[in-house]
Amino acid sequence: MKHICQNIKSINNTINLLENVAGTVDLVAVTKTFTYPFVLEALKCGIKHIGESKVQEAIAKFDQIGDPLIGVTKHFIGHLQSNKVKKAVETFDLIQSLDSVKLAYNINHHAKDISKIQDCLIEVKVSKEISKTGINPDFVVDFYNDCRNLSNVNIKGLMLIAPYSDNPCDSRPYFKQIYNLFKDIKNFFADNDFNILSIGMSRDYKIAIEEGSTMVRIGSAIFGERDYGNK
Repeated sequence: MKHICQNIKSINNTINLLENVAGTVDLVAVTKTFTYPFVLEALKCGIKHIGESKVQEAIAKFDQIGDPLIGVTKHFIGHLQSNKVKKAVETFDLIQSLDSVKLAYNINHHAKDISKIQDCLIEVKVSKEISKTGINPDFVVDFYNDCRNLSNVNIKGLMLIAPYSDNPCDSRPYFKQIYNLFKDIKNFFADNDFNILSIGMSRDYKIAIEEGSTMVRIGSAIFGERDYGNK
């Protein structure tokens, strides 16, 4: 697992160079599908944000890791099913995949039950794939405004998964689009807490930072394509 520290160092060096233009960018290590020794190694190498996409898998993994998770921000980045909301609210610091009014009200209900203000990002859908989830860009402003009326949901920004392409530059127009939407919302509502633009993954994070990303979600570029610990 020595490659994990080397990869994190290389990615952080790249981010630091690009930050001169883009401002501060947080690195979320996408630990989904990777067993806890891989996650623990990443934490030892300085990772402060981790991303998971399945609630039960994450809970089991977090229980195994224990104390090293103190001070680490836990992100939920997958599609959140209604029957998993309660556990997600209890477990995660930031839910990046808020994609419907129904989900917003569900999160608000369970957060209120435990006296928690749940931080969330609105997932924006630009892909035409039916399987992809998110809010149409044309409706994001109204959706954000509606969520402001929920007492226990705090919208911190936007998240986007750009359509897959072998050419990272193909993501640029989508990143430009969501950055403009992000700035419009922030400026119109004068919301200083609306400050996270989570765009960019292993294949296109450099392009994302050039286009205004404040948070990148990177898995394979840190850990490899699969969890070899499952062999």
